[in-house]
Formats: sequence, structure tokens, C-alpha cells
Amino acid sequence: MLATQQLDLVFGALADPTRRAILSRLAEKEATVNELVEPFRLAQPTISKHIKVLEAAGLVSRGREAQFRPVKLNARPLREASLWIGNYKRFWDESLEQLDTYVKELIEKGE
Repeated sequence: MLATQQLDLVFGALADPTRRAILSRLAEKEATVNELVEPFRLAQPTISKHIKVLEAAGLVSRGREAQFRPVKLNARPLREASLWIGNYKRFWDESLEQLDTYVKELIEKGE
């Protein structure tokens, strides 16, 4: 899969607050689907659909332990998304620096 397609899937998955909450929960510890259902007011099939979106984005994987299939966080795609966002840090730093300079000029002029 192309890096841009992967990034699209990651940002699409992160766009939903339930999926972000699932990732937060999995950052603490792997969990079964039923364990992930508990904190939400959603049915198990709905949580399963969210997990499939997260799987497609590469953000989670499912293991196999006896009859259980724990869901595990895979943070690597989050790192890639963070690096992509980080590329815009220079832009924001420069923009804020220009704003700071402008505000200081206004203060000096007494405006």
C-alpha cells in the first residue's frame, strides 16, 4: 500500500471519537472485543466494525490465545501520522513568530 493511502486510512480511522477511545484503551493493555464494548453504549457488532476500520488502517491487530482473540495496539502508523503532521511545525512556528513580531510592533506604536 502506498504511504499516502496508509496515511488516509489512519486519519480516517482517527476521525471517529469512538475509535480514538478504543486506541486509548488499547494503549493501556490489549483487550477482547467484549472488554472493549464495556465502556461504550454501543452493541458488540458496532465495536467490531470500529475495530475493522482500525485494523484496515494498521492501528490494531488481533491475536489468538485459545478461544480468545485479543485486540492489540500497533502504534507504528500513529508515528507515521505524527511525522507527517510534524512537517508542518516549521510553518506554524514561522506564522506564530510573525504574529508575535506584529503584536510587539503594535504595542510599540501604542495601538
